[in-house]
Amino acid sequence: MTVAWRTYPLAAACAAILALGSIAPAWASKERFVVDLVNEPSSLDPQVQWNPDSYYVYRNIFDNLVTRDDKGEIVPQVAASWKYLSDTEIEFQLRPDITFHDGSKLTADDVVYSVKRITDPKFGSPQLGQFDKITGATALSPTSVKLTTDGAYPALLAQLVKLSIVPKAIVEAVGKDAFNLKPVGSGPYKFESWQRGVEVVLTRNDAYWGAKGPFPTVVFRAVPDGATRLANLQAGTSDLGVTLDADQAAQLKSAPKAQALIGLTERVAYLRLNTSKPPFDNVKLRLAAAYAIDKEGLVDGLLGGFDKPVSQLGTPASFGWVEGLKAPTYDLARAKALVAEAGPAAKAEIELATAPVFDQRIVQAIQQQLGDAGFTVKIAMSDMASYLKRSQAGLAGNPTLSFGRWSCACQDADGVLFPLIHKSSGWSAYRNPKADELLEEARQTLDKDKRLAAYKQVQEIIAAEAPLVPLYQAAVIYGATKSLKWQPTPNESLFLNRMSWSD
Repeated sequence: MTVAWRTYPLAAACAAILALGSIAPAWASKERFVVDLVNEPSSLDPQVQWNPDSYYVYRNIFDNLVTRDDKGEIVPQVAASWKYLSDTEIEFQLRPDITFHDGSKLTADDVVYSVKRITDPKFGSPQLGQFDKITGATALSPTSVKLTTDGAYPALLAQLVKLSIVPKAIVEAVGKDAFNLKPVGSGPYKFESWQRGVEVVLTRNDAYWGAKGPFPTVVFRAVPDGATRLANLQAGTSDLGVTLDADQAAQLKSAPKAQALIGLTERVAYLRLNTSKPPFDNVKLRLAAAYAIDKEGLVDGLLGGFDKPVSQLGTPASFGWVEGLKAPTYDLARAKALVAEAGPAAKAEIELATAPVFDQRIVQAIQQQLGDAGFTVKIAMSDMASYLKRSQAGLAGNPTLSFGRWSCACQDADGVLFPLIHKSSGWSAYRNPKADELLEEARQTLDKDKRLAAYKQVQEIIAAEAPLVPLYQAAVIYGATKSLKWQPTPNESLFLNRMSWSD
């Protein structure tokens, strides 16, 4: 199938002209690095929200317990080293030379506080499901911490890649809301200001213990329109633009001032079906939706072939990928037959939830493909904060149908399957005791073969019952000024201090 879609060159040209006229030239310079995001961050507290535009910013303000290098290996950060004391206990030795941006020393008490804060159900972090196997955190000395888990937890280090260390004294003194407005971390960049709806400004932490950032000042701007992000790059008024599409990447091939930087990620695009709401409480209609989606058509017709269709909820960039897994493939005739068999139950209007950060050509193509199968689908657009709130609202509050792109930044199947499938997660719109049991088993053994066997069974359940339709392994496409040297990584971490200017 060839996916039908339309472009609007006049509208794009007008947007570009407006962009060039609305921003004074020469914003970007060696002193001032300008990044165009899609939306402004919904949070700068690293333990509150989890979405790309927030993560791009706060990941540079905070250090994490451990991190991944550019090859994807887990390496020290706040923790200089670690060792397992048993299957359920791990001891971390911390660097003794890290200070927060206010000059106070980072100690084991801050690590313990950060762990207990994000694992406290009353705190209500959307990331809780990725850390809730941690049952204890104890300071053994000012520079050593012991974590205890509920059983063996093989994904612990992969998840701790995302555990940002916050200063206990400051958070307790100012409170959650005030800390979000003026965060204090220990990372390579310090928070300077946040002009709501416009920009967040960071300044280089010249006292940083690790690799220093190359840019004295970094400005993150909210630029929802992709054509405007592209125009800013071409005009030289920005240095980096996130979330470009394949057509925009092609335009940059001949651009004198900009380039496209592309890489396959661990992020998987999917269609989530709420199994508690009609019509998708009927497994035959969920399968009809799965058969209706032409993944190859989406990738080749709209995404320029950069992304890769997948048969499962995950990508080859992560541990837990199952080679050769069989799942529903595009079969429009079969989809139509299942919809026709369901009769009036399949004819009610279905809301497809989305947000501006997603490629709306994909959302519209999915709407069209489901319509071709006999469904009636209406796109419901909302801002990212509202979309996230609904998407995390649990079985009863989740939209009937929603498009999403999931990354745990951990490169482990646990970080994808557990939050999207397990009943304990607000992201899950599915209930299956067997799948829950398998996910729990995979979390409780350090045996890689046993984990892979459990994830294979979970993926087979997803293929058979279609609570989600996996679509493709997402490529990340950035536009950057020609003089920027930087290689995107599968976990989509925008580390400013791993960038540099070319000569």
